[in-house]
Amino acid sequence: MNQEEILALDAKHLWHPYSSFSKPTPVLSVASAQGVRLELTDGRKLIDGMSSWWSTIHGYNHPVLNQAIIDQSQKMSHVMFGGLTHEPAVTLGKKLVDITCANLQHVFLADSGSVAVEVAIKMALQYCFAQGQTQKTKLLTARNGYYGDTFGGMAVCDPVNGMHEMFTGVLPQHIFAEAPQTLTESGEEVIWKPEFINDFKTKLEQNHKQIAAVIIEPMVQNAGGMRFYHVEYLQAVRQLCDQYDVLLILDEIATGFGRTGTLFAYEQANIQPDILTVGKALTGGTMTLAATLTSRKVVDGIEADGKGLLMHGPTFMGNPLACSVANASIELLLSSPWQDRVKAISAQLKAELSLCIQLDCVKEVRVKGAIGVVELHDPLDTTWSQPRFTEKGVWLRPFGKLVYLMPAYIMESAELRVLTSAIYDVLSEWQKEKNACK
Repeated sequence: MNQEEILALDAKHLWHPYSSFSKPTPVLSVASAQGVRLELTDGRKLIDGMSSWWSTIHGYNHPVLNQAIIDQSQKMSHVMFGGLTHEPAVTLGKKLVDITCANLQHVFLADSGSVAVEVAIKMALQYCFAQGQTQKTKLLTARNGYYGDTFGGMAVCDPVNGMHEMFTGVLPQHIFAEAPQTLTESGEEVIWKPEFINDFKTKLEQNHKQIAAVIIEPMVQNAGGMRFYHVEYLQAVRQLCDQYDVLLILDEIATGFGRTGTLFAYEQANIQPDILTVGKALTGGTMTLAATLTSRKVVDGIEADGKGLLMHGPTFMGNPLACSVANASIELLLSSPWQDRVKAISAQLKAELSLCIQLDCVKEVRVKGAIGVVELHDPLDTTWSQPRFTEKGVWLRPFGKLVYLMPAYIMESAELRVLTSAIYDVLSEWQKEKNACK
């Protein structure tokens, strides 16, 4: 099919994320991808600043990852995980146990990040139910969080500022504390104060007999606002969970595998979760796969009812192709100078995105690891901005008031400069148009 045929059929039949058929979001037709570039059907090439929603940390079409898929496909592409096992899954489970904190010893191989969160919530609830604590049906989380689009995940997303407000009446009702205080405010550093944890502490103190677990994204609240918060907040959360005998679930689906500068973001707080979810970059962005890791304490708690059956089992869990490429991706990451690459990206993002603060439309610029965020005072009209970014040879997908970058770790300095320059130029143009309309 040519580009016109592809786009016409797409518009007629395919539902894209958070989109409408009556008011469709414009889409671009991609023919191939290589390194950090997308090649469109019309021949244009775009530098991808999103790494396909933060997953392609090694870039596209990496020969090592491709070969892992090819090799495994010659043996078996899939086999059910009920009553059967295979080397790729066993190897991946061992790798995940080895690279995460010491107490995480058990792995559930899910097939998407949202499912990994569902499994984590089920683990926490079953842990309590199996010990006769049937009143513990709630979770505590912080506002501005995002945990996926399935019903369990939606229920702990921000109920007001999130994307799922219309489902409020049918979702389980959980408990929300104030969002963590961010590290910066209008570009100024905010020093940690113990009172920043007060609302969370009060909510846990008042409701701990109903709360099975706390769930939170460590160090970075991602799709809920790209907010970076204090390490002391996360440390205090762990201490309070211990004090009130509540499990701690950390969601590292977005931050895992080096994105914030450490292999996992929780390492910066020197804490250990009871349950951990990972995904996205797990396979280097090649196939869908996620995992939920937990401790012996949680396993023993679930088994306290004499059955110990974790009630979840997706058809494609432990898929051999996905496990094989995940093993290859982890090895590729650990054998690379990923820390130096992330540091270099971080330094460049700080230097070059800081120019945006000169623009009146910009509220704040913030950087953590290989994450760069430009927050605006008002939402950006993406139907206006998207074509302009494309004209400048970059692929960015702003949302709301946020224009952000999460590039592949292999991105060269010159390529990153194209992205940061495009952000400054497009926002400058947008500001001029806004001023002209006043």
